[in-house]
Amino acid sequence: MRNMRRRDFIRLIGGATVFPLAARGQRPQAIDETLRNATEREEVPGVVAMAADPSRVIYQGSFGVADIAEARPMQLDALFRIASMTKPVTAVAAMQFIERGRLALDDPAAKFFPEFAKPMVLDTFDAQTGAYKLRPAAKPVTVRHLFTHTSGLGYRFTSPILRDFKARAGDPARPLLFEPGEQWMYGNSTDYLGHIVEKLSGLSLDDYFRQRVFAPLKMFDTFYDVPRAKQARLVAAHRRQANGALVKLPVQPRPTGFRPVGGGGLSSTASDYLRFSRMLLNGGELDGTRVLSANSVDAMARNQIGAVGVPALRSLSPAFSDNFSFIADGRDKWGLGFLITADAIPGKRSAGSLSWGGLNNTYFWVDRASRISGVIMMQFLPFADRKALTLYEAFERGVYRLANSAR
Repeated sequence: MRNMRRRDFIRLIGGATVFPLAARGQRPQAIDETLRNATEREEVPGVVAMAADPSRVIYQGSFGVADIAEARPMQLDALFRIASMTKPVTAVAAMQFIERGRLALDDPAAKFFPEFAKPMVLDTFDAQTGAYKLRPAAKPVTVRHLFTHTSGLGYRFTSPILRDFKARAGDPARPLLFEPGEQWMYGNSTDYLGHIVEKLSGLSLDDYFRQRVFAPLKMFDTFYDVPRAKQARLVAAHRRQANGALVKLPVQPRPTGFRPVGGGGLSSTASDYLRFSRMLLNGGELDGTRVLSANSVDAMARNQIGAVGVPALRSLSPAFSDNFSFIADGRDKWGLGFLITADAIPGKRSAGSLSWGGLNNTYFWVDRASRISGVIMMQFLPFADRKALTLYEAFERGVYRLANSAR
């Protein structure tokens, strides 16, 4: 990492780009110091963080480097691969069709996908031998299940069964892990929701997002395929080593050429995603442009999984993701596209706040009760890295102190 060179470089440039609060002419020094110190201690390579109330940005700052190997300073307009922070965008797009009466939450998924016509549930699975039994699902998978990760689908890094499952000839490659609606399991349900948007719109997900979400919200730096002219702004992907050191990945993710899917793949800036978050904070509208009705945002923010709780999942791929320790195990809920915080914690977001994150340690929250939203973006693996989550929490606490001091 050439630690001394990087440290000297950060000191030389000051390691940051910060802006004062627009309305008060006051620099939020405590947040600046928290973020700057984390990069100078090399706990994270670089970070961009922003927060807003309904009417304005109340904090923005960039610190550290966007590329460890090149010592390239982080800028406010840096582009991050936001991975699963694509999912809430897909949920908003699908809600637009629900508003128009072209889609219903209780529509069966089989209306759009033949593979859901006769879904099979994994009844038993022997991890030692791989032997298993399937049974027909008693209930259909619905659009609501796709919104809420209660479909029975999962990811291999969150399910040991899916990781080890090998289908016999003629059986589904990935059967349902449970009866639809009976459990919560993080998986690829949102990919199917994205396909529904494409089927109903007749557009690629990329084109639909651009026309109906990004352009209305003036999110001009959010893409599946990053234009060549903007690729220099992409933050390099890094990884934390077993010894705690951070290194740049030798092979970087390509900036273009992906098949747009609902569950991931977007690149964006903190500024763009804050605009998306502020739209939700404002009940579906931003700067006079309405993307969703207030009723739709209310529905997205309500518990849609009943008595089912969101568990704090254990990762099966520690180099890829740490455990989901940011979830209040079994108490948090899920709305239509968002984690719903169950417990209010003094100095942080309110109960009922919406949030989620992306694989490379990008995170956001929307606190509709306190009227505050925030975005913090880093770019390294594993997801839910302990030092990244510690910085996320410190940033959030700093934002609430800052907002409360102005009231």
